[in-house]
Amino acid sequence: MSELKSRITEDVKSALRAGDKSRLTTLRMLTAAIKQREVDERITLDDAAVIAIIEKMIKQRRDAESQYRAGGRPELAQAEAAEIELLKIYLPQALSNSEIDALLEQALTTTGATGMKDMGKVMGWLKPKVAGRVDMGVLSGRIKSRLG
Repeated sequence: MSELKSRITEDVKSALRAGDKSRLTTLRMLTAAIKQREVDERITLDDAAVIAIIEKMIKQRRDAESQYRAGGRPELAQAEAAEIELLKIYLPQALSNSEIDALLEQALTTTGATGMKDMGKVMGWLKPKVAGRVDMGVLSGRIKSRLG
C-alpha cells in the first residue's frame, strides 16, 4: 500500500473515532474513488496516481463551488470549499512562483519551444515534474504568456 493511501486510511479511522462526520464523508469519498480506480484497472495505485485522483476531486469541487455561488447557494459553496481544503492536505507542498519560473525556463530550453505550437511539448515535459504541486490551469496560462 502506498504511503499516501495508508495515511488516508488512518485519517478515516481517526475521523470515525472523533465523530467528525463532514471529514469522514469526504475521506470516504476519496477512498471510494481510489478503490474504484484500482478495481476498474486491476492495479494497485501508487502515490502519483492517488495525487491525480485528489487533484481531479478538487477540480470537481471548485467547479461545483463556482456553480453554487452563481446560483445563490452560499451554504453549499462553503461546503465544497471545506472539502477542497481537506483534500489539499494530501497534496505535496505547492511550488513557489520562482520555482515555477525556473522549471518553465528549463522546459522551454530543453524542448526548444518557440511558439504556441510547442505548448504541448512544454506541458508534457512539465506535467510529471509539477504533478500535485501547482494548479495546471495557472501553469497553462503562464506557458501561454511566455510562448505567445
